[in-house]
Amino acid sequence: MSFCETIWAELAPLRRAILSHPFLDELAEGTLPPESFRHYIVQDSLYLAEYARVLAIAAARAPSAAGRLEFSDGAKVAVQVEEALHQAFFAQFGVTPGMAEQSEATPACLGYTGYLASLAATRSYEELIAGILPCFWVYWEVGCDIKPRAASPNPYAAWIETYAAPSFGEATQRVRALVDQAAADATPAIRAAMATAFRNAARYEWMFWDSAYRRETWPI
Repeated sequence: MSFCETIWAELAPLRRAILSHPFLDELAEGTLPPESFRHYIVQDSLYLAEYARVLAIAAARAPSAAGRLEFSDGAKVAVQVEEALHQAFFAQFGVTPGMAEQSEATPACLGYTGYLASLAATRSYEELIAGILPCFWVYWEVGCDIKPRAASPNPYAAWIETYAAPSFGEATQRVRALVDQAAADATPAIRAAMATAFRNAARYEWMFWDSAYRRETWPI
């Protein structure tokens, strides 16, 4: 199996925990409290702003034209999605620009973005893109899992459609191919570090939804 197939299979228990999390179950049912989704989209806008910077760094460090194009396009899309949050989801769920600007990243959000930034600043390109991939792949799996079982009508339908869209799946496959190629060319030590980066980022994905469900704030 390829690097991505191997680590994806290894993380099957974590992936099941994500897919069965109450945040996503209730989102699919349309019963998720608006306060939890509001918490999520505000934190997601903060996350996407930092994720776009990490993608731009990956584009600058990419050794191939395919990598430079993919990650620079990804950075652009992350910024566009952030803007879409302001224009659509924020309006739908009563988040004003002032509320978003005054919001502080929660421990889960800051931990995730800080981890990705540390990969970008101090670790190899291979580790960086392995840490970038879960945000694509986990969301694609979530979108595909939720869409067939989602209630209709559903106040979260637009969110579900975004991550179940074929175009998002295609982007995920392209990033996955770049990670597999990097792993194939890497030393065993680098591949092990890539697995750690992927594993940690996938853990943060669970933590992000869990923190939104609990509407987490700083404990002190």
